[in-house]
Amino acid sequence: MSDAIVVINSGSTSVKFAGYQHDSSDSLNLVCRGQVQGIGSHPSFIAKGGDGKPLDAHEWEVGYPLSQDGALKFIFEWLLRHQGDVRVLGVGHRVVLGGMKYEKPVLVTDQVLADLDALCTFEPSHQPYELAVIRTVRNLRPSIPQVACFDTSFHRTMPRIAQLYALPRKYREGNLRHWGYHGISFDYISRQLPRYAPDARRVIVAHLGGGCSLCAMLDGKSVETSMGFSAIEGLPMSTRVGQIDAGILLHLLKADRMDPAAVESLLYQKSGLLGISGVSGDMRELQESRAPEAAEAIDYFAYHCVKFIGAYTAVLGGLDALVFTAGIGENSPLVRAKVCEKLDWLRVKLDRAENDRNSLRISGPGSAVAVLVIPTNEELMIAQHTLMLVAR
Repeated sequence: MSDAIVVINSGSTSVKFAGYQHDSSDSLNLVCRGQVQGIGSHPSFIAKGGDGKPLDAHEWEVGYPLSQDGALKFIFEWLLRHQGDVRVLGVGHRVVLGGMKYEKPVLVTDQVLADLDALCTFEPSHQPYELAVIRTVRNLRPSIPQVACFDTSFHRTMPRIAQLYALPRKYREGNLRHWGYHGISFDYISRQLPRYAPDARRVIVAHLGGGCSLCAMLDGKSVETSMGFSAIEGLPMSTRVGQIDAGILLHLLKADRMDPAAVESLLYQKSGLLGISGVSGDMRELQESRAPEAAEAIDYFAYHCVKFIGAYTAVLGGLDALVFTAGIGENSPLVRAKVCEKLDWLRVKLDRAENDRNSLRISGPGSAVAVLVIPTNEELMIAQHTLMLVAR
């Protein structure tokens, strides 16, 4: 019998999973990953091996009433059928918001669930679905310990003044504060960076994907990040607005008589790259498009990346390394080039050939800043935290 850690990442329309084998050397080896997607519309399942080769696929009919519970049951049944004689040591979950109480990954208890439930009103787009899956696992396999890993935890090292908003004390002493997200990804990158830039103390990491944020790190600790109270603050994203004047929201509510649900839909689902371009929120499609609006969206995106990098360089007092990661960061030479060409004042020198190859180090000779492309691995980070806690 082999031991395993299962990682679950749940959203409103999908449940992603990864299975890691744990051997006697305490290493974790990816054996499979996949997802059920299209929940609520046209659900489908796909699984791949640790080598990326397809293992299995399944598709339900359009409109099939598959719930998240049903998706997770299907995943567990598939794991039991296809992964042989396996003992699951623990299940790790990505949970967006841990609040002030949970600054590190934690074993899930009734009290933990109650505390996290209370935060759902602050993060309604992710938190309820993540907690629902934890409860489903409890019902399916009550004896298996579960671990919650929080996207906000990594940023609790930010100075107090960086975590506050200029609101009256009764608001800012509660949960209306600058949380920051993508912390699991930033945690992983901070642990990888010493292998490639051991002398880099002042680092900015650009997690650029469907959701985007920057993190300023000093000696591997977060001191500032672009996402704030919610996951729509900061950089423009695929369909999320990013930085916006709050007065615009008041105008929409008053002059346009939009209700809160309509404003929420506008900010989360209809803005960002999609809103600017009117073409797509997918950077790959924008780069292939000849529409001037698509080019404008790319330029807008790069401009805001540069603006935040400049501000965070000031916060850090200089810059030793710039790291690109996640879907756009790892795979778009165009975006990286557009950002780096505006950083000549920092003496950033890009090696265009290495950049076009998506190489690990894309800065050229004479660059005062190491520019790196490091693939993130949030699933492995969650698996490592889970193993550490269940082993205790």
